[in-house]
Amino acid sequence: RDMSYWDRLRKLNMMSLQRRRERYCIIQVWKIANGHAPNDVEMQFKDHPRLGIKAIIPQINTKAQLSIRSNYDSSFGVRAAQLWNILPSDVSRLSSLDSFKIGLGRFLEQFPDTPPVPGFTAVNNNSLLSWKETRTTQMS
Repeated sequence: RDMSYWDRLRKLNMMSLQRRRERYCIIQVWKIANGHAPNDVEMQFKDHPRLGIKAIIPQINTKAQLSIRSNYDSSFGVRAAQLWNILPSDVSRLSSLDSFKIGLGRFLEQFPDTPPVPGFTAVNNNSLLSWKETRTTQMS
């Protein structure tokens, strides 16, 4: 009870709620791409020889009002596709669910899991997309 959220996660060997949600989205996209789940959101994929299987992010009308664009950015079809597209090709091409989860776990271990907590200043909002962007900026 006297432990911070981060300390409790570490002690229980768990990922933050945000990271678990993002992991779920990525696994769901794998299931859609491999025909194990219905493609209700009409997600499309392309197989790039070097980059692996990538999801095609649906277009939005750039003249749409701000609330529509905000809903678009947080929709499953967009957010899950963006998360899927950061996967390396060797992970996105894994053909069994168990091997995919293992590969995904190894990939996720590369990113710090520091959820924002009131009273603490965070480097970013802890999303995999933010960490990927932070790494890309640092490498430039």
